[in-house]
Amino acid sequence: MTEKLIVGLGQRSYPIWVGSGILDGLGNALQKVDFPQRVAVVTNQLVNRLYGERVIASLAEKGFSPTVIELPDGEEFKTIQTLEMIFDKLIRQNFDRTSGLIALGGGVIGDITGFAAATFLRGIPFAQAPTTLLSQVDSSVGGKTGVNHPLGKNLIGAFYQPMHVHIDVDTLQTLPSREFSSGMAEVIKYGMIRDKGLFDWLFSEREALQSMAAGALVQAVKRSCQIKADVVELDEKEDSLRAVLNYGHTFGHAVETLSGYGQVKHGEAVAIGMVVAAAASVSLNLCKPEDLRALCSLLGSFGLPVAPPSFPLPDYLRAMGRDKKIKKGTLRLILNQGIGGHEIRDIPDPESLFRSILESPPCG
Repeated sequence: MTEKLIVGLGQRSYPIWVGSGILDGLGNALQKVDFPQRVAVVTNQLVNRLYGERVIASLAEKGFSPTVIELPDGEEFKTIQTLEMIFDKLIRQNFDRTSGLIALGGGVIGDITGFAAATFLRGIPFAQAPTTLLSQVDSSVGGKTGVNHPLGKNLIGAFYQPMHVHIDVDTLQTLPSREFSSGMAEVIKYGMIRDKGLFDWLFSEREALQSMAAGALVQAVKRSCQIKADVVELDEKEDSLRAVLNYGHTFGHAVETLSGYGQVKHGEAVAIGMVVAAAASVSLNLCKPEDLRALCSLLGSFGLPVAPPSFPLPDYLRAMGRDKKIKKGTLRLILNQGIGGHEIRDIPDPESLFRSILESPPCG
């Protein structure tokens, strides 16, 4: 059961393989895209223990020469200091421009490995082998790489596309339930801003998804990746359309920043941010209250939080003021038009908008 997509970016196009039980085929897939023979597999201790031997064996079988670089686990380690750990090992082991990196893990591993690849010797190839739902449907596709700064999330990074994305949904079987739910927030996001059919399908298939049925997982991941690929092909570097993929992220990133990285999962923060964005859409007459209720219901069915933490409004505004979508001092918010549509709108008075939302919890 393998589905194959292409992110069409001319000479930088790359395949996405999505399937059940395909991790052992990583070496074969990389061979097909002429990936460098000398590779460093960047991962963390837990993922390495679960899947490291299989990946190394798959690579060695196809003639690759793999080395493992093990990083600490957690969003709090998505920093410049951790990035330097990768550089130190690559330099000490004499990696050069004919080498490549493979990100084996979740979004933190994927983002930091991609940024290391983008900047080591001014750029070497890399591939993504995401093992969490969040990274499979979001961060592994599209070429956004980077690290966090204490004052804001993902403020330091680069657009740098992988050569291949290899998604085995069987890795989700070892994922903690909270991490799985976090990933579902991003899947729901795609339905809210781009595909009402997907949103409705998620409602009807939520029990199959919660029980980790392989067929349902493959379809959820494939449809999410296809939507993201379609958007990235039209706007690779977020000059216009790609910004819609940040639905829920403006307020969500503020939740992460104020809570302290790692305290609230990224998908949990996005879920809260989507509720706030949908409430803003209701107040601006872009969607109906029943659309907001449907979002709250679907998020809740996957155990996701829907209520904003009780930080003071000025703190939220200050955190959102560092958002990458600020243009000439004006907050630009991604809003939903009903379910399945979107609009990007400048918010000249965010204080009034967010005060009314925070004073009356959108999901009741």
